[in-house]
Amino acid sequence: MTDQQAAMNAIREAVAEIVGRKVKDNEAIISSGLIDSLAVLKLISKMEQKLGIRIPPNDLQPDDFDTVEITLETLKRVAAQA
Repeated sequence: MTDQQAAMNAIREAVAEIVGRKVKDNEAIISSGLIDSLAVLKLISKMEQKLGIRIPPNDLQPDDFDTVEITLETLKRVAAQA
């Protein structure tokens, strides 16, 4: 399993824990109202725990976590800036 696959699996797990069900990788979770801004913070915390990383909230917006796919791209961007 590659790091990207591991990250994708961790994101899927974290989203499923917050939403209460599995979601498709391209399913909107924030703009659709499945989770709110408080749940985004919980999602970030769960991903940090699962992946052993720090996600700085400074330049991030809720839209950066709207789908599993977008979240993976956000994590790649954050890692590149670290």
